[in-house]
Amino acid sequence: MRKDRDALLREVWARVREDHLFPELPPPEWTDEGERVALEIKDKKISLSRPFVERMSEHMPEDEVVEGLLDHAISHHLSCPWDFRTHMKLYAEAKQTLKEPGLAQLATGYFMDVVADTYAMRRKESPLPRLYRYFERDEVDEAIHALYQRIWGVDLGIERHERIARRLSRIPYLDRRRWTASIRRFSKLLHALLVKEEEQEGANDENPMGNHDLQQYSAQEVESGLKDLARDAASPTEFKEIVEDFEEEILEATDPREEGMGLGSGRSFDADVLYYMKLAENYSLPVRTMPSRNSGALYPHHHLPWEIGKPYHDIDPWTSFGKIMPGITQTWKRREGELRGEEEETPDCLIMIDSSGSMPNPKRHLSYAVLGAACAAEAYLRRDARVAVYNFSDAHVGGRRSLPYTDRRVDIYRTLCHYFGGGTRLQIEDIEALQAGGAPDIFLITDMQITNLTALIELFNARENRVTAVHIGDNDSVRTFRRSMAPRKNVSVFAVEEKQSIPAIVLGKVKEYLYS
Repeated sequence: MRKDRDALLREVWARVREDHLFPELPPPEWTDEGERVALEIKDKKISLSRPFVERMSEHMPEDEVVEGLLDHAISHHLSCPWDFRTHMKLYAEAKQTLKEPGLAQLATGYFMDVVADTYAMRRKESPLPRLYRYFERDEVDEAIHALYQRIWGVDLGIERHERIARRLSRIPYLDRRRWTASIRRFSKLLHALLVKEEEQEGANDENPMGNHDLQQYSAQEVESGLKDLARDAASPTEFKEIVEDFEEEILEATDPREEGMGLGSGRSFDADVLYYMKLAENYSLPVRTMPSRNSGALYPHHHLPWEIGKPYHDIDPWTSFGKIMPGITQTWKRREGELRGEEEETPDCLIMIDSSGSMPNPKRHLSYAVLGAACAAEAYLRRDARVAVYNFSDAHVGGRRSLPYTDRRVDIYRTLCHYFGGGTRLQIEDIEALQAGGAPDIFLITDMQITNLTALIELFNARENRVTAVHIGDNDSVRTFRRSMAPRKNVSVFAVEEKQSIPAIVLGKVKEYLYS
């Protein structure tokens, strides 16, 4: 029997896949779990419940049961949600309406099911209506099936919820441009039924077509979706309110060896770190490579006529015909060689970030300082350089964090995102300590309202590090710094007033290289 059912699944899959123009999905499989839930989708893999199909085959041919379930699953892939970002945006709208995360997740799942089923019914003659007629239903299922009766013009045996079905039928489910408004209305209309279902003791809140969680997306899709969510979010708080409800799912959807998701040791989750980490991926800052340096070794470069009094060891006997005569004998002119290479051309970077009270708290508001510093860190890390961070407010009274050179993103971002508030004063000794043994590039981002700004200017005047200084806003301290750094060829100064200003920053940009 199992072999026959496997053959049936392969046969129906081939037919359904052709009906849907051969979507790029792996072949479905059977699972022995679930009597009420018909299927689940994990990482684009469709699993059909064998017990569910067996039970439904008492009412209709088994191949039609399988075809209807596959129509539903493939339509999710083709219509809604086709990506992680869409799923999260729909959830965010549902949560704004329903306030409670559990209700919002249920409403989002039902909305996506309606879109997928309606898409399938528009695309082909599907056995979905016959399948739904025999489903075991709760209150919400009955309302959804009453909607299907109305918009599909079929009899599913539902005699209640006519009023709510009429109102639900006015929602344009297939208009993607209006989905955000549509799911808000959808959630509002189902609110009372969802609450009632949740309050009933022993109620089963599982969607018959499977609860839609983030496990259906690959790690790459989750990474890409979070990047888009961070870009579209109005603030870190908005991003945090969405992703924190899915902390466990995001952790499960990612490779435990990866640290790119704001995950540290023990796989802890930090939504603030994750926000800036993903937002920074939307920007790419160029790093000017270091010039080639001399190797100290001489090599033959070109010929010159030999003259009396010049040394004999540079004579080229092959072009002099074996003769030592002025005008005939040729000698080599030697030049010093140059060394090139990625390792020598990209120095490490010391990021100095101001987190004083005059700067915005990066956990509440978008901080251009943290975003700019994050973009700088990413630019050096992508070139296999290391990054150190000096986060300061009033460093003299303990308002500072110092991270030694590292390539661990999570440590770098956590140091960048830390907010002190308070005054603004540097500890010059701390900065000197982070430069010991080398001349790293320096990236400074601040509003320049530093009480010992003169000491910082003196430090930059005394050193030849390549300095990229970024200031937020404009004030007397900014103008003082700009005037003082104008003669310095190794210092570049940029102003950042909005996110769109950040891509204009060129790291390590200098008027004339000082290294030769």
